[in-house]
Amino acid sequence: MKAIPKISKYMTTTPFSISSEATVTEAMDMMQEKGIRHLPVLKDGKIFGLLSDRDLRSVYAFVGIDPKAFKVNSICVENLYSTTPDAFLNEVADEMAEKKFGSAVVMDNGHLVGIFTATDACRALSEICQTRFHN
Repeated sequence: MKAIPKISKYMTTTPFSISSEATVTEAMDMMQEKGIRHLPVLKDGKIFGLLSDRDLRSVYAFVGIDPKAFKVNSICVENLYSTTPDAFLNEVADEMAEKKFGSAVVMDNGHLVGIFTATDACRALSEICQTRFHN
Protein backbone atom coordinates (compact mmCIF):
# COMPACT_ATOMS: atom_id res chain seq x y z
CA MET A 1 0.00 0.00 0.00
CA LYS A 2 1.35 3.43 -0.94
CA ALA A 3 1.76 6.32 1.48
CA ILE A 4 -0.62 9.26 1.27
CA PRO A 5 1.14 12.02 -0.69
CA LYS A 6 2.11 15.37 0.77
CA ILE A 7 0.43 18.54 -0.42
CA SER A 8 3.76 19.71 -1.87
CA LYS A 9 3.37 17.14 -4.66
CA TYR A 10 0.18 18.78 -5.96
CA MET A 11 0.34 22.42 -4.90
CA THR A 12 1.05 25.24 -7.31
CA THR A 13 4.57 26.39 -6.45
CA THR A 14 5.68 30.01 -6.56
CA PRO A 15 2.15 31.41 -6.69
CA PHE A 16 1.45 34.90 -7.91
CA SER A 17 0.72 37.39 -5.13
CA ILE A 18 -0.23 41.04 -4.84
CA SER A 19 0.43 43.89 -2.41
CA SER A 20 -2.26 44.79 0.08
CA GLU A 21 -2.05 48.34 -1.27
CA ALA A 22 -2.84 47.32 -4.85
CA THR A 23 -6.17 48.36 -6.30
CA VAL A 24 -9.05 46.07 -7.16
CA THR A 25 -8.49 46.88 -10.83
CA GLU A 26 -4.82 45.85 -10.60
CA ALA A 27 -5.80 42.58 -8.93
CA MET A 28 -8.50 41.85 -11.50
CA ASP A 29 -6.10 42.57 -14.36
CA MET A 30 -3.45 40.28 -12.86
CA MET A 31 -5.87 37.43 -12.25
CA GLN A 32 -7.26 37.64 -15.78
CA GLU A 33 -3.80 37.89 -17.34
CA LYS A 34 -2.44 34.92 -15.36
CA GLY A 35 -5.63 32.84 -15.56
CA ILE A 36 -5.94 32.41 -11.80
CA ARG A 37 -8.86 32.62 -9.35
CA HIS A 38 -7.02 32.94 -6.02
CA LEU A 39 -4.41 35.55 -5.17
CA PRO A 40 -2.48 35.73 -1.91
CA VAL A 41 -2.25 39.28 -0.57
CA LEU A 42 1.04 40.38 1.02
CA LYS A 43 1.72 43.24 3.39
CA ASP A 44 5.35 44.08 4.12
CA GLY A 45 6.34 40.78 2.49
CA LYS A 46 4.16 38.68 4.81
CA ILE A 47 0.88 36.97 4.06
CA PHE A 48 -2.00 39.31 4.87
CA GLY A 49 -4.98 37.66 3.23
CA LEU A 50 -6.39 35.93 0.22
CA LEU A 51 -8.37 37.41 -2.63
CA SER A 52 -10.65 35.38 -4.88
CA ASP A 53 -12.21 36.24 -8.19
CA ARG A 54 -15.55 36.14 -6.38
CA ASP A 55 -14.35 38.85 -3.97
CA LEU A 56 -13.38 41.02 -6.92
CA ARG A 57 -16.64 40.51 -8.78
CA SER A 58 -18.58 41.56 -5.70
CA VAL A 59 -16.85 44.96 -5.73
CA TYR A 60 -17.84 45.52 -9.34
CA ALA A 61 -21.46 44.81 -8.39
CA PHE A 62 -21.67 47.80 -6.05
CA VAL A 63 -22.75 51.04 -7.66
CA GLY A 64 -20.59 54.04 -6.89
CA ILE A 65 -17.41 52.16 -5.98
CA ASP A 66 -14.37 52.98 -8.09
CA PRO A 67 -12.32 49.76 -8.47
CA LYS A 68 -9.32 51.87 -9.50
CA ALA A 69 -9.30 53.55 -6.08
CA PHE A 70 -10.48 50.64 -3.91
CA LYS A 71 -7.61 48.71 -2.24
CA VAL A 72 -7.52 44.91 -2.04
CA ASN A 73 -6.69 45.01 1.69
CA SER A 74 -10.26 46.12 2.37
CA ILE A 75 -11.89 43.14 0.63
CA CYS A 76 -9.47 40.22 0.98
CA VAL A 77 -10.17 37.42 3.44
CA GLU A 78 -7.79 37.71 6.37
CA ASN A 79 -8.87 34.49 8.09
CA LEU A 80 -7.48 32.12 5.48
CA TYR A 81 -6.60 28.47 5.55
CA SER A 82 -2.85 27.94 5.75
CA THR A 83 -0.89 24.71 5.78
CA THR A 84 2.68 23.48 5.38
CA PRO A 85 4.27 21.66 2.41
CA ASP A 86 4.53 18.44 4.43
CA ALA A 87 0.80 18.27 5.24
CA PHE A 88 -0.95 15.19 3.90
CA LEU A 89 -3.14 15.63 0.84
CA ASN A 90 -6.17 13.99 2.43
CA GLU A 91 -6.01 16.22 5.53
CA VAL A 92 -5.84 19.41 3.47
CA ALA A 93 -8.64 18.24 1.16
CA ASP A 94 -10.80 17.27 4.16
CA GLU A 95 -10.31 20.68 5.78
CA MET A 96 -11.06 22.51 2.53
CA ALA A 97 -14.23 20.48 2.00
CA GLU A 98 -15.38 20.82 5.61
CA LYS A 99 -14.89 24.59 5.72
CA LYS A 100 -15.80 25.14 2.03
CA PHE A 101 -12.45 26.80 1.28
CA GLY A 102 -11.56 27.23 -2.38
CA SER A 103 -7.86 27.16 -1.63
CA ALA A 104 -5.16 26.79 0.99
CA VAL A 105 -2.00 28.87 1.13
CA VAL A 106 1.13 26.82 1.74
CA MET A 107 3.64 28.40 4.10
CA ASP A 108 7.13 27.35 5.09
CA ASN A 109 8.98 29.22 7.85
CA GLY A 110 6.64 32.19 7.47
CA HIS A 111 7.09 32.39 3.68
CA LEU A 112 4.50 31.75 1.00
CA VAL A 113 5.75 28.74 -1.00
CA GLY A 114 2.61 27.55 -2.72
CA ILE A 115 -1.13 27.47 -3.07
CA PHE A 116 -3.41 24.46 -3.27
CA THR A 117 -6.71 25.15 -5.01
CA ALA A 118 -9.80 23.14 -5.86
CA THR A 119 -8.32 22.81 -9.37
CA ASP A 120 -5.14 21.30 -7.89
CA ALA A 121 -7.33 18.91 -5.87
CA CYS A 122 -9.11 17.77 -9.05
CA ARG A 123 -5.75 17.18 -10.74
CA ALA A 124 -4.59 15.16 -7.74
CA LEU A 125 -7.76 13.07 -7.76
CA SER A 126 -7.39 12.41 -11.47
CA GLU A 127 -3.76 11.35 -11.12
CA ILE A 128 -4.48 9.11 -8.15
CA CYS A 129 -7.37 7.44 -9.99
CA GLN A 130 -5.25 6.88 -13.10
CA THR A 131 -2.30 5.40 -11.22
CA ARG A 132 -4.13 3.29 -8.64
CA PHE A 133 -7.29 2.07 -10.29
CA HIS A 134 -8.10 0.21 -13.50
CA ASN A 135 -11.17 0.32 -15.75
